[in-house]
Amino acid sequence: MRLKLQSAVALVVMVCLLSLTGCFRGQEDDAPAQGKLSGRLIVSGSSTIAPLAGEIAKQFELLHPGVRIDVQSGGSSRGIADARRGTADIGMASRALKPAESHLTAHTIARDGIALIVHRDNPVTMLSDAQVVGIYNDGISNWSQVGGNNAPITVVNKAEGRSTLELFLGHFKLAADAVRPSIVIGDNLQGILTVTGDPNAIGYVSIGAAEYEASAGRPIKLLPMGGIEASVANVRNGSFPLSRPLNLVTHGPVSPLASAFIDYASSSAVNDVVEAQYLVPVSR
Repeated sequence: MRLKLQSAVALVVMVCLLSLTGCFRGQEDDAPAQGKLSGRLIVSGSSTIAPLAGEIAKQFELLHPGVRIDVQSGGSSRGIADARRGTADIGMASRALKPAESHLTAHTIARDGIALIVHRDNPVTMLSDAQVVGIYNDGISNWSQVGGNNAPITVVNKAEGRSTLELFLGHFKLAADAVRPSIVIGDNLQGILTVTGDPNAIGYVSIGAAEYEASAGRPIKLLPMGGIEASVANVRNGSFPLSRPLNLVTHGPVSPLASAFIDYASSSAVNDVVEAQYLVPVSR
């Protein structure tokens, strides 16, 4: 009798254990897909896109705890080169791809513009295209020549490899070797801080970065271009003359992880992050 009772108890215990194992396996199989992505991505390039990509990466990592994304700036040229060589999983380029880069694929995640900025205390409120060209090729060297104070102009230019430089020169039809800068800077924040610290400086940076820093109290102002106010709103409505796509760039087949990140970064799920960076979302 005792043997039969022990056998019955053992059978019940075995059934319970098998049931529990099945339950646990079912829970694992039904786990959200977001927990199944894992690995590391390197994203490099444009300093205009890097802050946005960094914020999107933080959200993506929260959704996928097994993922780590390393965002590195250095300019659009670096992003293009790293994507081409495979030293980064994803490049960042704050411009459209060129015909010679047709072997790459661009994934637009936002739009931005490029604006001229001066110190808030500078009395100049607008410049014609001809005056901008004159300032950058040293034909105009004093603010009094364009209606400002009697003070030498500090010309702030972008370093080679930056798409902002390339687009600015192209818009104003300026040859790179014709520009006579007082200071050469790298990223947008460097340009903004340079103008902030010099009432006689002029530079050009991302509209999004400039509006963001101005809203935070930086003493800068954005100058109109072609008679159009430099603003995120005018980039959004398409009226601002110097705007550009902000692209993630890939070369050839991409990994499932890279593909998932690109899909997320170009979706409406990140519109609030894009707008918080004073940029224009591309997905509605």
